Amino acid sequence: MFAGLKSMGLRGIDGFMVEVEADLSQGLPGFDVVGLPDTAVRESRDRVRAALKNAGFTYPVSRITVNLAPADVKKEGSVYDLPLLLALLCASGQLKANMKRRAFVGELSLQGGVRPVRGVLPMVIAARDAGMEEVYVPAENGPEAAVVEGIAVYPVKDIAELLAHLQGERELSPLTAEAFTPSNADALVDFADVMGQEAARRAMEIAAAGSHNVLLIGPPGSGKSMLAKRLPTILPDMTREESLECTKIHSIAGTLAGGAGLLPYRPFRSPHHNISPQGLAGGGITPRPGEVSLAHNGVLFLDELPEFSRQAMECLRQPLEDGKVTISRVSASLAYPCSIMLVAAMNPCPCGYYGHPTRSCTCSQQAVGRYLSKVSGPLLDRIDLHIEVPPVEFDQLSARQKAESSASIRQRVNAARARQQARFAGTDIVSNARIPTSKLKEFCPLTEAAATLLKGAFERMGLSARAYDRLLKVARTIADLDGSDIIDTAHIAEAIQYRSLDRKYWQARQNL
Repeated sequence: MFAGLKSMGLRGIDGFMVEVEADLSQGLPGFDVVGLPDTAVRESRDRVRAALKNAGFTYPVSRITVNLAPADVKKEGSVYDLPLLLALLCASGQLKANMKRRAFVGELSLQGGVRPVRGVLPMVIAARDAGMEEVYVPAENGPEAAVVEGIAVYPVKDIAELLAHLQGERELSPLTAEAFTPSNADALVDFADVMGQEAARRAMEIAAAGSHNVLLIGPPGSGKSMLAKRLPTILPDMTREESLECTKIHSIAGTLAGGAGLLPYRPFRSPHHNISPQGLAGGGITPRPGEVSLAHNGVLFLDELPEFSRQAMECLRQPLEDGKVTISRVSASLAYPCSIMLVAAMNPCPCGYYGHPTRSCTCSQQAVGRYLSKVSGPLLDRIDLHIEVPPVEFDQLSARQKAESSASIRQRVNAARARQQARFAGTDIVSNARIPTSKLKEFCPLTEAAATLLKGAFERMGLSARAYDRLLKVARTIADLDGSDIIDTAHIAEAIQYRSLDRKYWQARQNL
């Protein structure tokens, strides 16, 4: 006896349809799963056997062969437990139901409960695109799956209620998605908490307005982490399309909270400095998105940058340029999006007080040079804004008047982003930081005086072509905040000052 039904699998950030075929034949009892299953899929035999018996059904004493097609694509995870059980019930005649245009995913408990799985959102999208009309998912994954329009999503708690629904005894109700409402990541933090640091606050505003990368350099306790953690509060609201992209990645990685729908806020990821290159960029034996992809459309914060391994830092160079991570394996090549804002923070030396106005640095010039040399020139070149964060004075800390709030700064950021959206209408460009080199002349017009100033800075500072492009993009953002369509000398001058700290601090190498 034979039965077949539809399920889904994952390939990178996209889902694909899987045909689950079950055949029961005469011969010695056995249970084989073919079609390139991994260990978790092969173990589904034992979960299905126990779930069937504990739910009151008869386990077929036959030669059982289950094929997961296409057979040349590796199948991973526990998502096939539920469709495999249903295929066995249909093949053994214990379930008679119309399985056309229906798809199923879910992990089984030994008692017949349906547990959540990762990657439901991209799989449901694949099911809809393949013409499925109904999809059955674990109840905890229901809100996540319901955001997909054009397909009926049914949440399933256990196989008893699913079978009652399929046999017409007791119908399940499809879910309806809640309206997408963007919000801030953390309402408990605010730029009003940051006392002093006017220059650094201004730089963070520019970074948020243009989606630029930032490096914060300063002694311990000067507020570098505080500034970085408040950056999401001044970023523009995510669009539904951006949220859908982010939610897909977090769904695949298994970091989406149970019962969550679309992510309402931009991600903020802050990995520890002992993270491996694969953990940061993605990969592994079974490829998964790394921290740089989990921060897609948001912020990746690397605190104590020189403490990260050189290999981990260097693996960021290509993603920062291309906005995606490509992971190549013998069987497949996967691409994970990673359009991020990189915010890095570091001390100027191992003890942290090199150049401090009141405390003496205990490091030798050689130690300072070795410490700074952990951050390579090519990585620095990909960071748009280099910001010095000096120690905060007592009068600033004890001031009664609060600093400007995130809400106020965010209004200016949103106004600058609105100008960019109007400028880039009809293109794939989303912010000034993503302007391709071929479009710089079109989108970054300069006054004659500004062009002269930029030329002098390029020659005097020995900028690379990449640094020139990034300086021009920062000046474009400053002009947008100023409400100007043309980049003037004041905009170029401010952008230049954000490229000077690498010369100041990294000059220590030449003193070795």
